[in-house]
Amino acid sequence: MAKFLIVEARFYDHLNDMLVAGATAALEEAGHKVDVITVPGALEIPGAIALAAESGRYDGFVGIGVVIRGETYHFEIVAGESARGIMALTMDGLPIGNGILTVENEAQALVRADPAQKDKGGEAAKAAIALLDLKGQFS
Repeated sequence: MAKFLIVEARFYDHLNDMLVAGATAALEEAGHKVDVITVPGALEIPGAIALAAESGRYDGFVGIGVVIRGETYHFEIVAGESARGIMALTMDGLPIGNGILTVENEAQALVRADPAQKDKGGEAAKAAIALLDLKGQFS
């Protein structure tokens, strides 16, 4: 049994609730323990994962958030940099599932967040589990 940390950027409560529910269910169904922390936004997710990883208390991580395109360039920065930060940590050997939705509108986010539909939170958790298993194979 491993211990996972879900780091959520809580901005759209109803969407985050679904993503966290999907991720938590996938982790618990696989027999793992789960903690959840909240950060201000998607850009803070990689930093929070890095800090938590330094603590040594967690075996894997799931980043959860929703970034919906708006009228400014801010969407591209948040979407790209949060993904880049997570990828950099993954390349350093941390098992992380990226469950940050980057969508055009709320309707797209609802379909992807809902555990009964696309369940992207659950998929991100399963990706983190797969990476942790792979890490174990190479240890």
